[in-house]
Amino acid sequence: MSRELSLAEIFQLGYYWETKILLTAVRLDVFSELDGTPKTAREVAGRIAAHEPTLSLLLNALVAMRLLTKEGNMYGNSSAAEKHLIRHSSQYIGHLLLLHDAEWNNWGKLEDTIRTGQRSVDRHVFETDPELGSNVLAVLHRIGQQSGPDFAKRLQLIGRVRMLDLGGGAGTNAIAFCQVYSEMTATVFDLPATLRLTEKTVKDAGLESRIALLPGDFNKDTLGGLYDVVLMSDILHYQTFDANAVLVNKVFTHLAPGGRLIIKDRFLDGAGTGPAWTTAFAVHILVNTQQGGCCKTSDAIQWMTKAGFASVTELEKTAVVQGMKSREA
Repeated sequence: MSRELSLAEIFQLGYYWETKILLTAVRLDVFSELDGTPKTAREVAGRIAAHEPTLSLLLNALVAMRLLTKEGNMYGNSSAAEKHLIRHSSQYIGHLLLLHDAEWNNWGKLEDTIRTGQRSVDRHVFETDPELGSNVLAVLHRIGQQSGPDFAKRLQLIGRVRMLDLGGGAGTNAIAFCQVYSEMTATVFDLPATLRLTEKTVKDAGLESRIALLPGDFNKDTLGGLYDVVLMSDILHYQTFDANAVLVNKVFTHLAPGGRLIIKDRFLDGAGTGPAWTTAFAVHILVNTQQGGCCKTSDAIQWMTKAGFASVTELEKTAVVQGMKSREA
């Protein structure tokens, strides 16, 4: 039996104060201004064109949040801020936080969305701000490099496998798979604007000879092929369930006999009440996309079964589903 929430915990859930303080500090680029040398509030205010007394309140809150330090009247970065919140750091994650800040007003319309069922956005922020989208993909690529190889190894592929990374973004998974499997070749399919970043990451990895780039809209254009493996990673939740069912059918026709489709996504459990993070993510998708939604593992299994896959398996609970095409197909 789960523990009852205390009154203090309920209040904590309702406070968004610290979140907005952090997002505002990132937008003002406070942490970059404090890089290497502690400064006074007046010095920081002069560098970012801010009002010193009100900036001081923000800086003091960041000290309490353990993102800044303060000695006398001098402010400096914590070690975590130095590592993740300074723009020139190789581990900078500020672009992802700027994405959350860009979505701030959408969250303010959640009540209207719940009451009416009508969504308030007609285009994702990646479409309205392509530069931010590219920067966010670069951050996600760097984070994904840590988990990609282990994911590839768990699939235990053998031989000269032809892989399609559908909606592959920066090519993070294609790169990881090709690094794990020396005989693999891969194709990353995504929108032309996205593939400009992919071209760079593939080149940086030294895999231009093994990873091809195919521009297009996977709901409208041919996918090439045939392929031995098709990976659909974190693309379902941006689409309607009907569009996903059609796409799974389309992928089936581009798989070679004996091929497999791997769907990696943030699936809800059967009751729709877990995993906890995914239930909140489902609301995020509701307010920040025109038609997306989080599906259940059972939905993906149903789409694969109807498409004709001979066997469908949940490889990782609420995370990875695999469909195998018959060798006689």
